[in-house]
Amino acid sequence: MTRKKISTGSPFESKIGYSRAIVDGDYVFVSGTTGYDYKNMSISSDVIKQAEQCFLNIQEALVLAGSSLDEVVRVHYIFPNKKDFEPCWGVFKKYLGIAQPAATMFIAGLLDDDMKLEIEVTARIKK
Repeated sequence: MTRKKISTGSPFESKIGYSRAIVDGDYVFVSGTTGYDYKNMSISSDVIKQAEQCFLNIQEALVLAGSSLDEVVRVHYIFPNKKDFEPCWGVFKKYLGIAQPAATMFIAGLLDDDMKLEIEVTARIKK
């Protein structure tokens, strides 16, 4: 299988020079994804709403790649504020409760102070 680039139209992809996701072999690697709603280029100030939007953005990329959230095998959560992690647990379970991937949470600064989290996943391609 050849390498396939997936774009979801985020202006960040073209400005920075990356793909939302890459399909390589049996896997799809989704870039760190924030809670921006790319349709109207807005971001909520609520961390839970941002988490929901992260998964909607990730889900879109996975579908374009021939996968789904149920096929996620690894997830990385990145938070500038560790206090925002636990309030998002219900959202994480909602979207990844079937897959139950290996998970890691990091504390790190993000590109924009409005971003309260970033999520990166690796998933298998559906067979």
